[in-house]
Amino acid sequence: MKNLVITFFLFLFLSYSYAQKEITWHSFDEVVKLMEEEPRMVLVDVYTDWCGWCKKMDKETFTDAEVVEYVNNNFYAVKLNAENRKKKFEFRGKEYSEETMARAMQVRSYPNFVIMDAAMENITQLPGYREPKPFLTALDGLVDKFKN
Repeated sequence: MKNLVITFFLFLFLSYSYAQKEITWHSFDEVVKLMEEEPRMVLVDVYTDWCGWCKKMDKETFTDAEVVEYVNNNFYAVKLNAENRKKKFEFRGKEYSEETMARAMQVRSYPNFVIMDAAMENITQLPGYREPKPFLTALDGLVDKFKN
């Protein structure tokens, strides 16, 4: 019986740990709806399919446990492919594709991280590949400065 209880709690712990190993990525239009219920800052990862540094960011920084936890707790995270013309969504009464939104955000290099406040106004951009610790430091400074 004791082993069964231990196994059960170990299973629960591992299930929780596994659930926290990925950033919860949303589409842009999902975030617009989520903001109505619970406003948060938004982290927009603007990438392209051919960008090696974007892939390195996905593989190394966005899988770091501290980064995952911090982003999931403080932001709505969005992946935006700067070359995708097909996926359309509406934002503030205007239709965008991921490509036209990246242009509207004035993103010109990849990877690039656009930070938006809870009113969905662009605050700043964090361009280029970042290792986990420097990425967290930059995000934390913005959260401290702009959080409601």
